[in-house]
Amino acid sequence: MPPDAPLFPPLPPLAHGVLDVGDGHRLYFERCGHAEGLPVLFLHGGPGSGCSPRQRQLFDPARFHVVLFDQRGCGRSTPRGDCHANTTRELVEDIERLRLHLGIERWLVFGGSWGAALALAYCSAHPQACLGAILRGSFLCGQADLDWFFGAEGVGAICAEAWSALCAALPEAAEGRALAALCAALGGPDAQAAARAALAWAAWENAVIAPGQAAPAPPARDDAAIRALIDKYRVQAHYLAHRCFLDEDGVLEAARRITAMPTALIHGRLDLVCRARNALRLHRALPGSRLRLVDGAGHSPFEPAMAAALIGALEHFAVHGDFSHWRTD
Repeated sequence: MPPDAPLFPPLPPLAHGVLDVGDGHRLYFERCGHAEGLPVLFLHGGPGSGCSPRQRQLFDPARFHVVLFDQRGCGRSTPRGDCHANTTRELVEDIERLRLHLGIERWLVFGGSWGAALALAYCSAHPQACLGAILRGSFLCGQADLDWFFGAEGVGAICAEAWSALCAALPEAAEGRALAALCAALGGPDAQAAARAALAWAAWENAVIAPGQAAPAPPARDDAAIRALIDKYRVQAHYLAHRCFLDEDGVLEAARRITAMPTALIHGRLDLVCRARNALRLHRALPGSRLRLVDGAGHSPFEPAMAAALIGALEHFAVHGDFSHWRTD
């Protein structure tokens, strides 16, 4: 597939529904593509983000039966923004409940960023349910990743203008306390402080995802959109403050437990959100994995070179059932 390969057409879901997983949480899910196709589980990033229609376009609708869902507290799942009984352990069991609810015997697990870490946690807990894994832009959930993303000496030294803007909106960032300040604002009772924190976080994240590009004008957000943004980053702050309930050691140990599982690691060489060193460390922990570092790609799955690599890995697995002869150059 050429580097400028288009995504697949934006088709509507085959079906959608809501699954009660207990603890007061109800998960939105949707099934897309071909009902008799190869089952694929899509795990969104964030944490806190939820799924989007564009994510369906990474999958050939004639070949794959894709299941997407919004994790606890995310997107269309309810109650949105709720951090009660919301840890990685609960998310792993939610995934297994969803698989059983849909009557799927085994599926290929596809996760990006935080979704890659969650994929490893699920695959290691339920290997009998997994055909393999495709992990993009992997987040390792440790202090090193957080220091890089929220530090003046990390990505802040590269995206200097955006870092200055974050420090202007959140003075604690310049003191090395960005995450703690964001957690306090988003979890506190002051709605205006929560909105300022969420908007500052969104602007910083957008700048790091697309470095070197002119910053677009901030989108107009009404009250409902700002509340949704606060809920998204409240869940993300909750997870990051607890190292996603895994920490780096937990992610790498989960990887070591699935060494027999076909696994493709795909990472943009220019990824500033999750550095390529993360993929190299996972590759060492997973001796049987296949690693592709994508030239000219950053963190977004929708950049042409990254989308082509992801689609190519999916197509290869659909034909061969593994990644043993998948080209990584």
